[in-house]
Amino acid sequence: MFAVIKTGGKQYRVAPDDVLEVGKIAGEVGTIVQLNEVLVVGGDTPVLGVPTVAGASVAVEVLDHKRGPKVIAFKKRRRKNSRRKRGYRDEITVLRVTEILTDNAKPTKGPRPKKEKVAKEASKEAAE
Repeated sequence: MFAVIKTGGKQYRVAPDDVLEVGKIAGEVGTIVQLNEVLVVGGDTPVLGVPTVAGASVAVEVLDHKRGPKVIAFKKRRRKNSRRKRGYRDEITVLRVTEILTDNAKPTKGPRPKKEKVAKEASKEAAE
Protein backbone atom coordinates (compact mmCIF):
# COMPACT_ATOMS: atom_id res chain seq x y z
CA MET A 1 0.00 0.00 0.00
CA PHE A 2 1.22 3.51 -0.77
CA ALA A 3 -0.05 7.07 -0.53
CA VAL A 4 0.72 10.41 -2.10
CA ILE A 5 0.82 13.19 0.49
CA LYS A 6 1.22 16.93 0.21
CA THR A 7 3.20 18.92 2.76
CA GLY A 8 5.18 22.12 2.45
CA GLY A 9 3.94 22.73 -1.11
CA LYS A 10 5.50 19.48 -2.36
CA GLN A 11 4.09 16.02 -3.00
CA TYR A 12 5.67 12.78 -1.80
CA ARG A 13 4.89 9.14 -2.60
CA VAL A 14 5.23 7.21 0.66
CA ALA A 15 4.86 3.64 1.89
CA PRO A 16 5.09 2.26 5.44
CA ASP A 17 8.63 2.41 6.93
CA ASP A 18 9.82 5.02 4.40
CA VAL A 19 12.13 7.74 5.72
CA LEU A 20 11.85 11.15 4.07
CA GLU A 21 12.95 14.73 4.58
CA VAL A 22 10.29 17.43 4.34
CA GLY A 23 10.01 21.11 5.23
CA LYS A 24 9.83 21.83 8.94
CA ILE A 25 6.80 20.34 10.73
CA ALA A 26 5.81 21.16 14.31
CA GLY A 27 6.36 18.18 16.61
CA GLU A 28 8.86 16.91 19.13
CA VAL A 29 11.41 14.26 18.19
CA GLY A 30 9.98 10.81 18.86
CA THR A 31 6.29 11.75 18.61
CA ILE A 32 3.67 10.58 16.11
CA VAL A 33 2.17 13.25 13.82
CA GLN A 34 -0.74 12.78 11.41
CA LEU A 35 -0.57 14.31 7.91
CA ASN A 36 -4.10 14.81 6.60
CA GLU A 37 -3.52 16.06 3.04
CA VAL A 38 -3.59 12.68 1.26
CA LEU A 39 -4.04 12.98 -2.51
CA VAL A 40 -3.98 9.27 -3.47
CA VAL A 41 -4.25 6.03 -1.52
CA GLY A 42 -2.94 3.16 -3.63
CA GLY A 43 -3.02 -0.57 -3.30
CA ASP A 44 -5.30 -3.22 -4.85
CA THR A 45 -7.97 -0.58 -5.58
CA PRO A 46 -6.46 2.92 -5.75
CA VAL A 47 -8.53 5.83 -4.44
CA LEU A 48 -8.00 9.25 -5.99
CA GLY A 49 -8.87 12.36 -4.01
CA VAL A 50 -10.79 15.34 -5.29
CA PRO A 51 -8.54 17.14 -4.26
CA THR A 52 -7.88 15.01 -1.13
CA VAL A 53 -9.11 11.59 -0.03
CA ALA A 54 -11.81 12.01 2.62
CA GLY A 55 -10.97 10.35 5.93
CA ALA A 56 -7.43 9.35 4.93
CA SER A 57 -4.28 10.33 6.77
CA VAL A 58 -0.69 9.20 7.12
CA ALA A 59 0.87 8.68 10.55
CA VAL A 60 4.56 9.61 10.72
CA GLU A 61 7.16 9.55 13.47
CA VAL A 62 9.40 12.62 13.82
CA LEU A 63 13.00 11.39 13.80
CA ASP A 64 15.00 14.62 13.69
CA HIS A 65 14.96 18.36 13.05
CA LYS A 66 17.94 19.66 11.11
CA ARG A 67 19.04 22.23 8.56
CA GLY A 68 19.64 21.59 4.89
CA PRO A 69 22.67 22.52 2.82
CA LYS A 70 23.65 26.15 2.46
CA VAL A 71 22.27 27.88 -0.63
CA ILE A 72 24.04 31.04 -1.75
CA ALA A 73 22.26 33.71 -3.81
CA PHE A 74 24.94 35.91 -5.40
CA LYS A 75 23.95 38.84 -7.60
CA LYS A 76 26.38 41.06 -9.44
CA ARG A 77 25.89 43.99 -11.75
CA ARG A 78 28.94 44.24 -13.93
CA ARG A 79 30.88 47.49 -14.21
CA LYS A 80 28.76 49.05 -11.44
CA ASN A 81 30.76 47.86 -8.41
CA SER A 82 27.53 46.38 -7.10
CA ARG A 83 27.20 42.91 -5.70
CA ARG A 84 25.13 41.17 -3.06
CA LYS A 85 25.77 37.82 -1.42
CA ARG A 86 23.06 36.23 0.70
CA GLY A 87 22.74 32.69 1.94
CA TYR A 88 20.22 30.56 3.75
CA ARG A 89 19.65 27.02 4.98
CA ASP A 90 16.23 25.39 4.96
CA GLU A 91 14.77 23.92 8.14
CA ILE A 92 14.16 20.19 7.55
CA THR A 93 12.25 17.53 9.47
CA VAL A 94 13.17 13.86 9.01
CA LEU A 95 10.11 11.59 9.17
CA ARG A 96 9.46 7.83 9.19
CA VAL A 97 6.07 6.69 7.88
CA THR A 98 4.50 4.34 10.42
CA GLU A 99 1.15 3.60 8.78
CA ILE A 100 -1.37 4.75 6.17
CA LEU A 101 -4.82 5.23 7.67
CA THR A 102 -8.26 5.35 6.01
CA ASP A 103 -11.84 5.86 7.24
CA ASN A 104 -10.84 8.42 9.94
CA ALA A 105 -8.84 5.78 11.84
CA LYS A 106 -6.45 6.74 14.64
CA PRO A 107 -2.78 5.62 14.69
CA THR A 108 -2.31 2.26 16.40
CA LYS A 109 1.50 2.11 16.36
CA GLY A 110 3.54 4.25 18.72
CA PRO A 111 7.07 5.52 18.19
CA ARG A 112 9.80 2.93 17.96
CA PRO A 113 11.94 2.46 21.06
CA LYS A 114 15.40 3.94 20.76
CA LYS A 115 18.33 1.56 20.52
CA GLU A 116 20.75 1.82 23.40
CA LYS A 117 24.38 2.41 22.59
CA VAL A 118 25.97 -0.69 24.09
CA ALA A 119 28.94 -1.03 21.73
CA LYS A 120 30.69 2.12 22.96
CA GLU A 121 30.31 1.21 26.63
CA ALA A 122 31.58 -2.32 25.99
CA SER A 123 34.64 -1.00 24.12
CA LYS A 124 35.46 1.38 27.03
CA GLU A 125 35.32 -1.47 29.54
CA ALA A 126 37.55 -3.64 27.34
CA ALA A 127 40.12 -0.84 27.05
CA GLU A 128 40.46 -0.52 30.83
